[in-house]
Amino acid sequence: MSETAPATVGTADPNRWKALVFIALAQLMVVLDATIVNIALPSAQQDLGISDGNRQWVVTAYALAFGGLLLFGGRIADLWGRKRAFVIGLAGFAAASSLGGAATNGAMMFGARALQGVFGAMLAPAALSLLAVMFTDAKERAKAFGIYGAIAGGGGAVGLILGGFLTEYLDWRWTFFVNVPFAVVAAAGAYFVIREPEGGRNRSALDIPGVVLSTLGLVSLVYGFTRAESDGWGDSLTVGMFVASAVLLLAFVVVESRVAAPLLPLRVVTDRNRGGIYLSLGLAIIAMFGLFLFLTYYLQVVKGYSPVKTGFAFLPMIAGMITGSTQIGARLMTRVPARLLMGPGFLIASLGMLLLTRLEIGSSYATLLLPAMLLLGLGMGTAFMPAMSLATTGVEPRDAGVASAMVNTSQQVGGAIGTALLNTIASSATTSYIKDHMATAATKPQQQLVQLQGMVHGYTNAIWFAVGILVLSAVIVVTFVNAGSPGSGAVVSGDGVEDEAAVPVIAH
Repeated sequence: MSETAPATVGTADPNRWKALVFIALAQLMVVLDATIVNIALPSAQQDLGISDGNRQWVVTAYALAFGGLLLFGGRIADLWGRKRAFVIGLAGFAAASSLGGAATNGAMMFGARALQGVFGAMLAPAALSLLAVMFTDAKERAKAFGIYGAIAGGGGAVGLILGGFLTEYLDWRWTFFVNVPFAVVAAAGAYFVIREPEGGRNRSALDIPGVVLSTLGLVSLVYGFTRAESDGWGDSLTVGMFVASAVLLLAFVVVESRVAAPLLPLRVVTDRNRGGIYLSLGLAIIAMFGLFLFLTYYLQVVKGYSPVKTGFAFLPMIAGMITGSTQIGARLMTRVPARLLMGPGFLIASLGMLLLTRLEIGSSYATLLLPAMLLLGLGMGTAFMPAMSLATTGVEPRDAGVASAMVNTSQQVGGAIGTALLNTIASSATTSYIKDHMATAATKPQQQLVQLQGMVHGYTNAIWFAVGILVLSAVIVVTFVNAGSPGSGAVVSGDGVEDEAAVPVIAH
């Protein structure tokens, strides 16, 4: 890719901290994009003449491409080299963002969002796996993943602030154009600074049946949940998507257990630690994505906050995530077992969520929302950091890309499930409340009050489920994670011969 010589597996890369800056910048761009466009959506819909029925495709096109192609993107990083996949992913993401910003109609916008998802699916696993192979010292790895984890957790809230500013003071198109400088700086820096270790490439043939089955299976799953949110769980196409997804993913597992060079080697997910992490992370994201949606609507619709003020209201959560990730997680990860950080982290986050079950129309930001957000951020930051690191620790270098892709897949699928599941719970509770109380509302102001009360009632009902999901995440972590060693400790060199472990496995 550049004149920079490759590093040797096991040696510390002198440019690793510079590389972290550009990897973190790319990760921030991808995470920002998940929320920044939501703020701009109403303005974009009006300008481009997108109907209410089709507006969901601005979000769905991105989610389907990103979620469906992550495993393929992870394996491409292993085959082509992570640095090359990273730079190509950034260049493609910037081009797709420019297309979205310049969109003149709905179809052009949907296409741009799908392309963003395609290149994001190549970029995200490459970024995480580069960290996994570049930071080999346990303490340094903890710091690097602490920074990465804080960005992964807090970037969504930063997107709300930035999206609010750009939409309110410039134009919705800038929520797309803003990605271009991020991508250019990250790609240029990566090209000249990153030196990928030798011997980490997977040169086996690409598993085409695995690619087709996993992509179709994940797309069906994500689309099923997206349709469930808009058309209901009993909708025939929704049910059909879930059935198709189950059949395709089952066929994928059967194929992966039999082919010589699988897209997803089952050893990556059957490891007790990694399996527990993928599952607990996915569940935690279900809880968090639903909450972001509810709090955004609560602050804007119920409390009357502007988009910019709403974004700033999420700052305590970002501060909590950064503190939990860099000050608690990174400092303690090499000293205590990961389950003793992740389990309590999810429980602290569930306490913050529990506070939000007391939400009412007149709830005070300072006395209720502020402490709840701090607890949520602190807990999630503490839990995410060791999860990100342990999910790729002990993985053979040839599998680093696909192991990283599984982290992203669990988050992406978790996000789709969270938005659909919790929104459905909230909507049905709201409808039921309004039906029961509207008869007593004689005047228009009273009717408006009942509608707002119903909305908040729906949110608190759904938040109770989120509390339970976070507690379940903690139980899974304590039960499965750190049950054995994080991995075999063997790495595979370029010629396929197993060598003594060069990437140290963090002992717990």
